Amino acid sequence: MRITKWTPEDEAFWNAEGKRHANRNLWISIPALFLAFAVWQIWSVVAVQLNEVGFNFSSDELFTLAALPGLAGATLRIFFTFMPGIVGGKNWTVISTAALLIPAIGIGIAVQNPETSFTTMAILAALCGIGGGNFSSSMANISFFYPKKSKGTANGLNAGIGNLGVSAIQFLTPIVITLGAFGGFVGASQLKADGTEIWLQNAAFIWIIPIAITAIAALFGMDNLPNTKQSLKDQAAMFKHKHTWIMTWLYTMCFGSFIGFGAAFPLLIKQEFPEITIQLAFLGPLVGAAVRPVGGWVSDKLGGAIVTFWDIILMIIATFGVIYFINAHNFTGFLIMFLVLFFTTGIANGSTFRMIPMIFDAKLAAPVLGFTAAIAAYGAYFIPKIFSWSISKTGSVSLSLYILIGYYVISLFICWYYYSRKNAEIKC
Repeated sequence: MRITKWTPEDEAFWNAEGKRHANRNLWISIPALFLAFAVWQIWSVVAVQLNEVGFNFSSDELFTLAALPGLAGATLRIFFTFMPGIVGGKNWTVISTAALLIPAIGIGIAVQNPETSFTTMAILAALCGIGGGNFSSSMANISFFYPKKSKGTANGLNAGIGNLGVSAIQFLTPIVITLGAFGGFVGASQLKADGTEIWLQNAAFIWIIPIAITAIAALFGMDNLPNTKQSLKDQAAMFKHKHTWIMTWLYTMCFGSFIGFGAAFPLLIKQEFPEITIQLAFLGPLVGAAVRPVGGWVSDKLGGAIVTFWDIILMIIATFGVIYFINAHNFTGFLIMFLVLFFTTGIANGSTFRMIPMIFDAKLAAPVLGFTAAIAAYGAYFIPKIFSWSISKTGSVSLSLYILIGYYVISLFICWYYYSRKNAEIKC
């Protein structure tokens, strides 16, 4: 049934029917976003395996393949931000989810041939950016459905469970590539240098059926809300507000770190601790994604700015801890500190996204959420690249981590000055 009225701040309307419709859309949006993140991060795990099955890419090329989806995804987010307001949230969810089939099928075919060029692989890596772009449109869409009192929790659930796609791809890939899960239907196996038989194409093909099912569910189960369509000009009004740019800086601080670390973590472990063969990289994104709804929920209770402020302090401490244990070549300490770092990025992801609807009205909050997410996603490109640069210059990632600490210190001051101190411009 088509929705003709939408006033979520009206308590009677919300309890009578609004909450039911909002939750239905949310619970379809969540798996769509989960799959988008999974496709976006395929290269973070596939890149590690390519040279094992006959490819001959350099370390820099492998880091580039892991980073390109971040660059493309961040750029697409800028455009995807505006699409729910232009074509409707349901319509864009269907289109953008179905589009994930393009890189999933393409990668599954390409990895079976070691003669596939780096250029082709780079194009497929960039196409994975469609998954990254989907985050901005998804968050902009879901923001319209909920009253202010519930936006932190709703946005946290949508983003947090969606973010779990990063962990899922890193956890499932090492398992599914060892199984002839699809028989001979999707191609022959490949032999690693040690004689192990794997099906690397499964890392991509495993997502095809879930993507198709979710796109159909969105088509028949989601809604285009009335009075939420906005022209590009209307949405572009956000660029005139200084708080758009301040919140973009703060969200890049946390989500840019989360997605950048997630993209680089498997290669980073291999670089700094080559003796570690057990697959543990999935734990970082798992922790960061799992606590994001908690960050939103706690911020609904305590305020997003104060949660963000104290969380940044923990981020700084954890980053110093990572540096210490890298230099000590202590993998256990390194892993624990990185998990703390992922935890803090997840909390801040939830708390900063709760701040935005408190700063802006509903019409502007949606595109601001999308735009800040777009810029933050460049972390998925720049963090792997800065790690690669640091390794090439010094033989370690420590220098790049010191640079990030400087960024976090500046972010701490910005959060305190504008939002969390006693006489802050906006208490949120």
